[in-house]
Amino acid sequence: MMEQRRPVVTVIGGGMITRTQLLPTLYHMQRQENGGGIGEIRMCALDTKPILEMRRDAALQNGFPGQNFVAFPDPATTKPTESFPELYREVLKSAPKGSIAVVAVPDHFHYSVIKAGLENDLHLCVVKPLVLKHAQAQEIEKMARERGLVVGVDYHKRFDYRNLMARKDYRSGKFGNFRLAQAHLHEPWYYRDSNFQNWCTCENSDMFTYVGCHYVDLVAFITGLRPVSVSVYGIRDKYPNGREGFLWTDARVVWDNGGCLSIANAIGYPNAGAGGNSQGLVIWGQGPKDATLVYHSDQFRGVKHSNIESGSDPGDTIYSEPNPDYFRLLDQGGAGGGLVPVGYGHRSVEYIIDACRQAGAIASLTERQKLIKQFDAEGIMATPANSAYNELVVEAGRLSITNAGREVVIDYGEHPSVRFR
Repeated sequence: MMEQRRPVVTVIGGGMITRTQLLPTLYHMQRQENGGGIGEIRMCALDTKPILEMRRDAALQNGFPGQNFVAFPDPATTKPTESFPELYREVLKSAPKGSIAVVAVPDHFHYSVIKAGLENDLHLCVVKPLVLKHAQAQEIEKMARERGLVVGVDYHKRFDYRNLMARKDYRSGKFGNFRLAQAHLHEPWYYRDSNFQNWCTCENSDMFTYVGCHYVDLVAFITGLRPVSVSVYGIRDKYPNGREGFLWTDARVVWDNGGCLSIANAIGYPNAGAGGNSQGLVIWGQGPKDATLVYHSDQFRGVKHSNIESGSDPGDTIYSEPNPDYFRLLDQGGAGGGLVPVGYGHRSVEYIIDACRQAGAIASLTERQKLIKQFDAEGIMATPANSAYNELVVEAGRLSITNAGREVVIDYGEHPSVRFR
């Protein structure tokens, strides 16, 4: 591997999460002068539309004046109607060995892009979920370990201080034994008009797989327990383009101590609602003499605004209850006239990219493998080795939701698998 103090970062996928979370963090890291920096940013999308949108985005221009990325395909030489579904392979192949790739494509494309990144000896930051099959996660873990490559999964709620506090206190015994939990995350209605309608369809994914996985991961992250059965009921609904998706889901996840987590997900939060979405988590536990409680009101974070008029983005309202904790661009000075990203969405990506940078600066395969084992053991960053229960749950959930909510059991052991009860 080549040692690179300021490695190239190649982003595959130009969707909403890239524009609003990933690229601002990468721009911020790129402009760091003393340590922590990255080099050239390359962006590969299916076509030029999202590339042009990001280059014209006012928030990015104001937050990171003068910064840009190398685009694939190049809007200057490409027709807007042209599409390049396999271009990512060439772009990853051309990236310097030991540099970093960020995978931010629809769920069912993760596996092929991750494999291409590993085959070209790139460290990876991958948006959740890692993949949709447990066997694929095992293959990725083995391939990355043999090559000494870091693979970090952006379960960014792990970096919300609420959840780090709950993890610390639960594992010290302060919350007793987990018994029940309820969680929900409903995305705004206008998502139905977005690119979701082209990929988050019944045959590819569903709302439990897309966002419910956050809360499965959180309960495991906080408690250290493993999920053992899953049932997901999904309601088919139509997007504006006529395609069908499981746009309303209700899941039940049972854990190896007998505890149970229920999760409701949807693209069903009103556009006129004050928040950007609706979300939250409650965990009830059992102590020796009394019950215990973890209550995270993630929907309302203690901020209320009422403006002169609503903004121009979909879902903007005059009165709002903005979330200051997930991701914001703020003026904290020292950014050359730009803005600074803050929040757990930023901290998560920064942490994973920094882990990739650490490994990329190590020439010895043995030493890189040692560092990867350290990340696996710490359990703060999700990796294929320490969070493969998520792929088992996703696989079980997809089997359940396509079979009218039938319960699916997770079998652990030498060859973990899922089956109907």
